[in-house]
Amino acid sequence: MKIPFEPVWFGYEINIHLVLEYLAFFIGYRYYAFLRKRNVDRIITINRLSIILGAAIGAFLGSRIVGFLENPVFISDFKSIIDLFNTKTIMGGLFGGLLGVEIAKKIIGERESSGDLFTFPIILGIFIGRIGCFLSGTNEFTYGEATSFFLGMNLGDNIQRHPIALYELVFLVVLFLFLKKLQSKNLPNGLLFQYFMISYFAFRFFIEFIKPNHFFVAGISSIQILCLICLLYYHKTILNLFVKNAS
Repeated sequence: MKIPFEPVWFGYEINIHLVLEYLAFFIGYRYYAFLRKRNVDRIITINRLSIILGAAIGAFLGSRIVGFLENPVFISDFKSIIDLFNTKTIMGGLFGGLLGVEIAKKIIGERESSGDLFTFPIILGIFIGRIGCFLSGTNEFTYGEATSFFLGMNLGDNIQRHPIALYELVFLVVLFLFLKKLQSKNLPNGLLFQYFMISYFAFRFFIEFIKPNHFFVAGISSIQILCLICLLYYHKTILNLFVKNAS
């Protein structure tokens, strides 16, 4: 199979990344609904719907804002407006969704942690989306720098590059299994989601060093700055981990 993978079905060239992106949303939500039925949800339905709405709005705005900061698009015509709308990143979506949830909970007065039920559906959704990123090759900015490393691949520009999307797929499988094991230990409510965010944002911070970024502040990319902000947001959880391991 040639990368980028651009299948033609019934005479039409298919954007495989877009197809898998929508599939990720659909399957991720169905997995969430499945888990909610099998678990006791401490949050009433109307509040849960408000939280989902807050997450969706926050994710939409966050993904576009951070996507723009990662790869600024200068508005000059209608096409550049469309490009601005389509410029997005999962990192901004995750952190924007987190802020959207916290704002929604403040508005409705909900105090229960709400993230644990979303944890595994989010991982599954990212996994499906990253398959689309890999198949899109250099058409999506999820490829790595040129390398002589034995895992280097031609992703469409005849240059051996780090297949970052594949690295992330492996990481997500390991993270999924690790969190499943932790889940069986009856963690305090909300801690599972925090561990996911800390692990994923830490991984993305380091993987960015082998990505050909062009826009830097203080020597690091906008995504890495967001990763540091997220880790700072969860600094109490991180400190508790070190204190627990030391004791």
